[in-house]
Amino acid sequence: MSLPELAIRRSVSVYIACAIAILLGTIAFQRLPIDLMPDVEIPRISVNTRYEGAAPEEVEQLITRRIENAVGSAPGVEEVESNSSENQSRVTVSFVWGTNLDEAANELRTRLDRIRNQLPEDADTPQIFKFDVNQFPIMFLSVSGEMEPRLLREFAEDQIQYRIERVPGVGQVNIFGGDRREIQVNLSLEKLRALDLSVNRVVDLLRQENANSPAGRVAEGGFDLSLRTEGQFQDINQIRNLVLTTRQGVPVYLRDVATVVDGSEEVTQLVRIDGKPGVRMNIQKQSGSNTVAVARGIRQEVERLNQEFPQVRVMVLNDTSRFIERSIATVEEHALIGGALAVLILLLFLHNLRSTLIVSLAIPISLIATFALLYFAGFTLNTVTLGGLALGVGRLVDDAIVVLENTFRHREAGKPRMEAALVGTQEVSTAIIAATLTTMIVFLPIAFLSGITSVLFSQLAYTVAFALFCSLLVALTLIPVLCSKYLRVETPSADRHPWLHRLAEGMRNALESLDLRYQRALGWALHHRKTVVIGAAASFALALLFFPYIGVELSPQTDESQVNVELEMAPGTRLEETDAVARRAEEILRQEVPEIESLVVQVGGGGFNAGTHRAQLQLRLVEPSRRQRSS
Repeated sequence: MSLPELAIRRSVSVYIACAIAILLGTIAFQRLPIDLMPDVEIPRISVNTRYEGAAPEEVEQLITRRIENAVGSAPGVEEVESNSSENQSRVTVSFVWGTNLDEAANELRTRLDRIRNQLPEDADTPQIFKFDVNQFPIMFLSVSGEMEPRLLREFAEDQIQYRIERVPGVGQVNIFGGDRREIQVNLSLEKLRALDLSVNRVVDLLRQENANSPAGRVAEGGFDLSLRTEGQFQDINQIRNLVLTTRQGVPVYLRDVATVVDGSEEVTQLVRIDGKPGVRMNIQKQSGSNTVAVARGIRQEVERLNQEFPQVRVMVLNDTSRFIERSIATVEEHALIGGALAVLILLLFLHNLRSTLIVSLAIPISLIATFALLYFAGFTLNTVTLGGLALGVGRLVDDAIVVLENTFRHREAGKPRMEAALVGTQEVSTAIIAATLTTMIVFLPIAFLSGITSVLFSQLAYTVAFALFCSLLVALTLIPVLCSKYLRVETPSADRHPWLHRLAEGMRNALESLDLRYQRALGWALHHRKTVVIGAAASFALALLFFPYIGVELSPQTDESQVNVELEMAPGTRLEETDAVARRAEEILRQEVPEIESLVVQVGGGGFNAGTHRAQLQLRLVEPSRRQRSS
């Protein structure tokens, strides 16, 4: 028994199977993570080592070269790059695509442990970082208010940071700007010498006294209680009254040999938001979490923070999820438009409303079922997968059209609906299976790609293949069932459906006219074979001439309404000097770029390679529809 015959005889089972596919697809669509691009794991690991006070030459000789020799022979290593600068060394190891980064990181960690005793004692332990797209911040927040920089920083750390971190999906929140509290103990060397005290003695005492220590257990009634001594300093006076020693029975306090000041750390970074001091927060998501869902949760928390703390203003500076939402919405809109146009073309050519509705069911059922396959395959809902769905929309109805047309032909010949549906589907089943497999096999070479193109285009290929496979099943099962029950061959009545009758007659006349013109053009081409062949060859040659002038890039350029300006001075430049240059750049930007919506300036601080000689200006522009120039 063939599949179409089984479907027609068990029509209720087919309806139930379609309902299950729609249910699974709907649930999968709600749970599919939304992202801009597929999750790409670049096989690259960075080994970072700090060596305070060392010049670049010393860093290269004592650290970088030894790490390069240790990791260069690891399995799967394709390339090793290094960068030695003042106080720090960075060695980047690139592996061949397909390498398990967890195993590669463990291998590098083992090799680094072997050479740890060869590195300078003052150097920090080498740190291993895997390159992860999820490490890039998904959102930037600013905190501003009428507070001192130190109080503003403390408020952001105590009241805002923990609330952002508890949003589901948030991995880490980094704070930049403001002043951090620091208790400064300024010792007097003359007084220390007079009392025969050393600096190390004072430091050791401070460290020992500023600690909570366990004090054992004690039995109290029917309970065993754990005791501890609370020794951590609670206020600055406790530090001043710390007893260092005694001289002739008189205690010597820390205030006698030092000045204790409740101050701030040395300023190594500055943050200005629209010209005013502020605090900037970079938010990273957890690996595998939904970027759009995490960003929505953060925005809701920001609204609550602004309502609960009117003395500060928390503002979203940059939200990558907005661009993702717009991109996804655009692809969805165009996919819907494409589906609607496909249905319209079907109506114009079939000039039968029932036939159009039967065939059109193949589009939503195939698409919804594809969402379930995407979910179980571990894909995300991104521009690549949605682009694959939009690409396959027009092809989803081809098999159904062939089945319906052949069934329609048998119905016109006078056969009953069930027999016409069965015979019509069996006659073309081999043809539509071959046609679908031919289209699917086109994407087979993508399986042999490597690198980032394999990650991107493999999801596109799988999405199209899933959708075509679903459409083939629909054409061999659901379409025959619907044709056997609801297909009619009569044309629209001029009395009951005048507008549909006129449309059908007009389309029939147009198709007949188009058929006559095509026959004439085909006849002329067959009688002028040389001209047609030469013309085709000339067109191909002309296309090859223009090929070198076509630009090549991995992904199309986009306008995200954001521009970043990086400034770098000579290494060692003081923060004040760098800030002066950043202020001049800020003035130029405000004069030359009236499209600025917000401007955040960060001088110093930041990542591993940051320093007081670097600055970043982040421009947030108004929406593209509100400006004449592109970003």
